[in-house]
Formats: sequence, C-alpha cells, structure tokens
Amino acid sequence: MTALILFGSFFVLLFMNVPIAFALGISSVLTLMFEGLPVSAVAQNFYGASTKFVLLAIPFFILGGNVMEKSGISGKLIDLFRALVGHKRSGMALVTVIVACFFAAISGSGPATVAALGMILIPAMTDVGYDTSDAAALVSTSGAIGIIIPPSITFVIYGSIASVSVGALFASGIIPGILMGISLIVAMQLTYKKKDLKLLPKATGKQRWKAFKDAIWGLLMPVIILGGIYGGFFTPTEAAAVAAVYGLIVGLWIYKSISWKTVWKIMIDTVSQTAVVMLIVGTASLFAYVLTLTGIASDASAGLIKLSGGNKIVFLLLMNIILLIAGCFIDANSAMYIILPILLPVAKQLGIDLVHLGCIMVFNMAIGLVTPPVGVNLYVGCGIANIKLKQICKSVVPLIIAAIIVLLLVTYIPAISTFLPSILNTSTG
Repeated sequence: MTALILFGSFFVLLFMNVPIAFALGISSVLTLMFEGLPVSAVAQNFYGASTKFVLLAIPFFILGGNVMEKSGISGKLIDLFRALVGHKRSGMALVTVIVACFFAAISGSGPATVAALGMILIPAMTDVGYDTSDAAALVSTSGAIGIIIPPSITFVIYGSIASVSVGALFASGIIPGILMGISLIVAMQLTYKKKDLKLLPKATGKQRWKAFKDAIWGLLMPVIILGGIYGGFFTPTEAAAVAAVYGLIVGLWIYKSISWKTVWKIMIDTVSQTAVVMLIVGTASLFAYVLTLTGIASDASAGLIKLSGGNKIVFLLLMNIILLIAGCFIDANSAMYIILPILLPVAKQLGIDLVHLGCIMVFNMAIGLVTPPVGVNLYVGCGIANIKLKQICKSVVPLIIAAIIVLLLVTYIPAISTFLPSILNTSTG
C-alpha cells in the first residue's frame, strides 16, 4: 500500500504535468503522512542533500558552459571541424558529432549542448541535403553525449549518492562517449548511403590554421579541466571553479565577445539553472529517503535478485530495461535518486564495479534524453528546427538503436568504462 501511494501519487502528478521536482516532493510528503512519520524529515533531507561539497561542481560547470556558449566558442569549434572534415561525404554529420563531443567536455549538460550547437548545425546540415528532422535528430542525440563525456553533472550526482570518486567516473565516460559518437556517425552514413549530399569545398591549409587559432581557447578548456584533475592539480569540484574562471577570461579579454552586462545575465541564467537542478536534488533525495525508510527499496532489491536468480548478466539486462523505461519519463538526476537505492545493494552483492555501474546508468540516462515522451533534447531540437515531435521521433529511431548497441557493449565489457580509471589511478572525489 505504501509503495502504491508513493509511486501512484508520483505518476499521477507527472501525468498532470506537475514539474518533476514538485511531484517527487509531494508524493514523498504524502507517503510520510500516510505512514505517520515526522514531516520534519523533509527539511533535514533537503538540506543534507544540497550541502554536499562535491555538488559545488554543478553551479561552476553550468557557469563555465554558459560562458563558453555566450562567448561564441560553439561557432568557432564548428568552423574548425568543418574546415577539417566538412568536405567529406557525410561531412556535416561528422562535424556535428565531433563538435558535440568537444562541447560536451565544456558544458556537462545534454540540453545545453543541443541549444548551443543546434542553431548553427541544423541549418548547415539541411543546406547540404539532410532532411530537417534527421538533422535535428542527430544534433539532439549527439547532445546527449554531453552527460557521458566529462565533465558531467549526472556523474557528479551519481558520485555523491554512491560515494564513488567523481574523477574515476569522469574517466569512465570518455571511451563510451566516443563510441556513442562513432555509432551515430555510422547510423547516419547508413541512412544516407544512397542519397545525394552536397560536398563542401575542401579547406586550404591556411584556412584550417586560421580556424584552429580561433578555436584554440575553446579546445584548451577540456584539456585544463581533465588535465588538472588527472594531473593531481585539483579535484573535480575545484576543476569546475577553474573552468568557470577560465571561461570568463576567454570571453571577456581574449575573444572579447561578452561584456560585463552579458556576464550579469549569464550569472542570472546560471543561478536559475542551478536552482532547478538543486531543487530536483533535494526532492529526489527526500524520495530516496522515503524509499529506504519504508523498506520499498530493500524489497525491490530483493525482488531484483530473485528475478535475476543472482545472475550478473541477467541483472544487468534487467537494469538496462528498467533504466531505459525510466528515461522515457524522468530526467537523469531524478532517476539517480529514485533508482540507485534499489540497484546499488544488488550491484554490491553481485560484485559489480561501482564505477562501471555508474557509467551504465549515465549512458542509459543519455539515451533517455532522446526518448519520448519526456526526451528533453528532442524538445530543444524540435524548437530550434521548428518541426513537430512526431517528425523527430521517427528520425531518431536508428540513432537510438545505434546508441543501445554501444550501451550493450559498455554493459557487458566492463573494461570499456573501467580501463581509463584504472590506468589513471583516479582517487579524487
């Protein structure tokens, strides 16, 4: 009965279009009241969840991404890779995925990556012969790499919940993120194998050098972030602050593309976006607390062990199915708090590496960004391309299939996600 009240009220509120943060909070409070438990737990959990040191990385990474977006770095990265590979067949698809991977290493957010790149790349792809819906689908799906390749806000949240090194989690996402990018390129090449696409003129060496010089400051940002973390100069939280300051320096004094007035607007946007994330963190943490306190999480964990028969391969398959379905309805950060308390005990019991587990979960949530009905990236892509959701949903199917193939590889070949953390010996939090 308790589980019915908790999840029933949550999904009813979701279908009533209540924002997910409020749906999580209201369903949690209703369950506490039904169980006769003290509602004072609301304030305690909300405060406790939002005051973890590692979560300081979130506003700084959001700030760094906003600064680099407003400073025009997305356009400069696009110009660079268009000069390098734009002349090839499917060149603009290559440009889209490569730039998305680089911008992902700046923003740490899927929707932010789509918003920053879509305005330029969707028209550029349609100009060379891609359908608008296919172009929007590729930009939206490529943007999902933003939460796999470090820095990733979703990895930060997973690390704070599971008490796993954020540095190790960041390293675990690099190879899977690149593999996802390759799979998307292959899917687009197969889709457009028999269609005529315009070939862009090949850039001269001088044009390429100029594009490289213009983009160098943006290319250096992920190098500073990741090099600083794995070089032992600072933690991921400190790296986020360094990235934000670096972005301001580049925007104000190197590119001179933003003014102090723009900085003020960027700060307001950053505070607003951070507030949304932290509200979800607080209410989702309360939801997880209720799951644990009422025994729902332990019962669900026991049910998973029984259903899988204690078989690691079967459990991982069930986990992927659960996460892919969850990704259709809830955002990545909420899913971490709701589902992780159920999966974590089972994973520990079966001896699954927690870094590997985190990578699988984040990869699933990345796919969730482009699966209807609540695929956030799809709505951003639709808005930019001015098309209907039905159109982009049809175009995104082969890309989702490609991403799921990579997900299965990441799931059943742990070395894909654990190799880099092991050789980098990441122990920073």
